[in-house]
Amino acid sequence: MSSSEKNVMNSNLGIALVRKLYSEGIRIFTTKQARELAPVVGVSEEYLGVVLHHLEKKGWLIRVRRGLYAIASLETGENPVHEFEVAMFLAKPAAIAYWSALNHHGLTEQIPRKVFVLTTMQSSVPREKVKGSNTQSGYTVDKVTYQFIKVKPDRFFGIEKIWIGDARVFITDPERTLLDGLMKPRYCGDFGEIFHAFEVRKNQLDLDKIIDYALKLDVSTIKRLGWVLEKIGIEKGHLTRLAKIPASDYRNLDPSAPKRGSCNRYWMIQENFLGRTVS
Repeated sequence: MSSSEKNVMNSNLGIALVRKLYSEGIRIFTTKQARELAPVVGVSEEYLGVVLHHLEKKGWLIRVRRGLYAIASLETGENPVHEFEVAMFLAKPAAIAYWSALNHHGLTEQIPRKVFVLTTMQSSVPREKVKGSNTQSGYTVDKVTYQFIKVKPDRFFGIEKIWIGDARVFITDPERTLLDGLMKPRYCGDFGEIFHAFEVRKNQLDLDKIIDYALKLDVSTIKRLGWVLEKIGIEKGHLTRLAKIPASDYRNLDPSAPKRGSCNRYWMIQENFLGRTVS
């Protein structure tokens, strides 16, 4: 058999296998899952590795990590997986968060260069070492970099299910996303981007929900939230649950900026926001 004939055979068998997996509702699959269905489409166990390698080489499959593949091309006649769907397989539990969630909810026009994923301290996540150092970066799959941010299990809340095409994924809801931005603005652009997101969300903001969420977090986040909500026009009378939480010292409004600027005694916030003026 010539090499061109072998390529055609590999392609036909591979596409048949992928379509069979897809028909079973499997869009991201392990080698084990492929092995179980391979005989149905005429792929022997000994030949499976060759077929998968051919599909990956052709760009019809993405190798997510060792032994895990995702449908990647319309050449197979099926919809490719979304990057958010891939994220669900890289960490357990996982939720799209921070800048990625901000963009999905229409709270920023900025498009992040990474997919930000919230997970817990107990989760094992893939990492890539930065060349020449002991530090680790995010994990890249098919030119998409995934950035994992770990939290304690009791802080993994405010998550909703959404559909992205054919995939169901988890994502932080708008209120939780805004709070994450107050805690770690560097993962959402900067503090100015988060303040703008609050302004965009103001008329749809679930005030009770975001206050309930904040009270499960730390004092710094509570005080930042109160300050921001007042600045976007929420009356202080609606913010008493936040105001009455005691704070022993002033907290930085922007946790990523130097500790300087005027102090707001009511919210125990040092107004170190170095972006545009907020009146």
